[in-house]
Amino acid sequence: MTGRPGASGKEVLRVNILFFLTPKQDVAFLYDDFTLRQALEKMEYHRYSSIPMLNRKGEYVGTMTEGDLLWAIKNQGLRIQDAEDIPIKSIPRKRDYVPVTVNTQMDELVAAAMTQNFVPVLDDKRSFIGLVKRNAIIQYCYDQCRAGGKCRPALNKTQHKTQHKTQTESRV
Repeated sequence: MTGRPGASGKEVLRVNILFFLTPKQDVAFLYDDFTLRQALEKMEYHRYSSIPMLNRKGEYVGTMTEGDLLWAIKNQGLRIQDAEDIPIKSIPRKRDYVPVTVNTQMDELVAAAMTQNFVPVLDDKRSFIGLVKRNAIIQYCYDQCRAGGKCRPALNKTQHKTQHKTQTESRV
């Protein structure tokens, strides 16, 4: 792990993303030719609220969420029995999780994980090789914080002035 200058000129922590990777073989995912029923059953079995979706070539296609499935059932007026006839690739998705590559820097990985439950990871050929779970990143950051003793977030000028004023008033 080394540092490199970031866009702001500050040093950005450089960490090998594979350190956090849950490999594809250990990840539950859907194929885009699965039916709605298969998707529901897999998500229920694993108790996931979102799950990666791949094509049969192993390429990341997007992310299917419980909400996507529920809206499809509601909007199409489906009965659960009809779910066997609906391919999930025909279901509109609200948004797909942004994938990263193995060369992604830590700051970019953290930024992606802030709005996603997991971050899909692709190889150089754009094939899905696994994912990084948000809790793995949080655990790493927590461990780094505890080891380095820098557990407080940096304050901007306004926050710093407010904190200083509060501390000064409490001494009076």
